Amino acid sequence: MFPSLSPIIMGILNVTPDSFSDGGQFVSVDAALRQIEQMVADGAAIIDVGGESTRPNAEPVSEAEELQRVIPVLQKAIKEFPESNFSIDTTKYEVARQALDCGAHIVNDVSGLEKEPRFAELCAEFNAIYVLMHSQGDPQTMQKNPTYSDVISEIDQFFDQKIEHLKQVGVDQIVLDPGIGFGKTLEHNTKIIAQLDTFTKKAFPVLVGASRKSMIGQILDGRPTDERLTGTIAVHYHSLMKGAKILRVHDVKEASDSIRIFNAIISHS
Repeated sequence: MFPSLSPIIMGILNVTPDSFSDGGQFVSVDAALRQIEQMVADGAAIIDVGGESTRPNAEPVSEAEELQRVIPVLQKAIKEFPESNFSIDTTKYEVARQALDCGAHIVNDVSGLEKEPRFAELCAEFNAIYVLMHSQGDPQTMQKNPTYSDVISEIDQFFDQKIEHLKQVGVDQIVLDPGIGFGKTLEHNTKIIAQLDTFTKKAFPVLVGASRKSMIGQILDGRPTDERLTGTIAVHYHSLMKGAKILRVHDVKEASDSIRIFNAIISHS
């Protein structure tokens, strides 16, 4: 799934009413399937399905509600798009288990095992890929006053500690996500991108998800969410140059174009 040379795209599918960028657009199964079809056609190798918004100050949803949002989509989508890889974006054990039972391949955990340590054993049981993301706090608190003595070294230590645990319980397929915007200031986020090769030097692929995020709006003098595409491409392209292997994006076609350009240029290096 993770080629050594060419980076790949994880397309975002929020089946939520309140996600920061596309909330409410894909809450019906039919709308979700149409969006998946388009993302696959545009070049997404992975579809990341989420039923609970993790934007700053987002209200949590119940397990039952999250299951009702994501499972019907996964049940149909995995059958209709058998060549695609599906990821479940959740911090709830039962949601992840049922998604894997449906045939999902990846658990994308924004809490990095902090909310649900049993994800490690679950991924080992299903031989699933685990996306280990770093965050500070939760959506209700993470942007109130994120503080680090050294954001790069603290994320690095977090990764090393969690990787050791995951390997001990039998999880061999791990993806590292430094968690842009999850308990980080603009300075933290830009430093992470600038020094991303600290993490890409490790033995596991690195995922970067900066798509349409507030850091881009801040840099561009308050640019609204729907006008952050160029900024997103710039951040992600720099991440590719630093060794990122997965881009998690809303705008799949544009990200796919940028990877094609990247591959054409880097083939001469």
